[in-house]
Amino acid sequence: MAEQTIDRKLGDSLTGFHIVDRGVWDLQGDIWRPFAWEELACRQVGQGAAPLLHMWRCSKALVIGHRDRRLSRAEEAMALLRGEGMPVCVRPSGGAAVLLDEGVLNLSLILPNPQHSINIHDDFRLMAELIGEALAPWSTAAAAGEVAGSFCPGDYDLAIGGRKFCGIAQRRQAKAYIITAFIIVGGSGEARAEEVRRYYSMAAQDTDTGYPEVRQGTMGSLQELAGVPSVEAYADSLRGMLKRRNLLLDSAAPHVISPAELEREGEALRERYDREIRS
Repeated sequence: MAEQTIDRKLGDSLTGFHIVDRGVWDLQGDIWRPFAWEELACRQVGQGAAPLLHMWRCSKALVIGHRDRRLSRAEEAMALLRGEGMPVCVRPSGGAAVLLDEGVLNLSLILPNPQHSINIHDDFRLMAELIGEALAPWSTAAAAGEVAGSFCPGDYDLAIGGRKFCGIAQRRQAKAYIITAFIIVGGSGEARAEEVRRYYSMAAQDTDTGYPEVRQGTMGSLQELAGVPSVEAYADSLRGMLKRRNLLLDSAAPHVISPAELEREGEALRERYDREIRS
C-alpha cells in the first residue's frame, strides 16, 4: 500500500469506551497473560459490556507470528531465548515477530461486532488515526504504509521519515473483535530490530521462506523520530485527545476477570496455538 497521511475523520464513528491502563504488566514469567486478559474482555464486550481501550507494557519479551513458529528451528530458538530469561509466545492476532519491553506501549481497542460486519481497512485506519493524533504535540509527520525491511511489516505500519514505530493487527471473535497495536516510544528502534533478526537467524534455515528480512535503518522510536520524552507523556497525550473527542465513558469499567480465569485462559491459548502450529 502506498504511503498515506492519516485520515482525521474516522474516529467520529466511535461512541465511547473505557480505558483500562495496566501500566507495566507483571508477567510472572508468562507473556500470555495480557493476551488472555484481552480474550476474556473481548468475550465480555461481545456479551454487552462496554467497549474498551486496553493499554499495557511489559518487561522484555518476544511475541511471534504463526508463520514465525513454523520455521524449521523455531522450537530450538524459542527454548534458547526462554533459557536466557526472555518470555516468548505466539500471539493470537496476525503479524510477525515483535520485541516488547517497557518502552513499547501496547494498545488494544476491543469493540462489539453484533452484525458480524468488519471492514479491516477502516478499523486499521481508525487505530492509525488515534495513534497519529496523540502524537500531534510532537509531530504531524506520521504516515501509514508498509515499511519494507521492518519487523512485523504490514499495510498499516506507521512511520516517520520512512522508519517504522508502530504496527497494527486484528483478532476476531464471534461477537466482538480487537484492533491491537504496538507503539515503540522510548529507546532504540534498531536495538529491537537486532533482537528480532537474532530470532530469525536462530529459527530459520536456508529452505525457509515467507518470514521478514529485517534490515537496518527501518525501525525507530518516537523518542528518536519525534522527541517524545517518555511512554507516560505519549499515554497522557492519548488520554487527553480521547477526552477532547468525548470518547471516554465516565463510569468505572465493568470488566472483572479473576486470576483463576486468567490462568485458565492463558493455558488454553498456549495449548491451542502450539497444537495448531505443530499440526
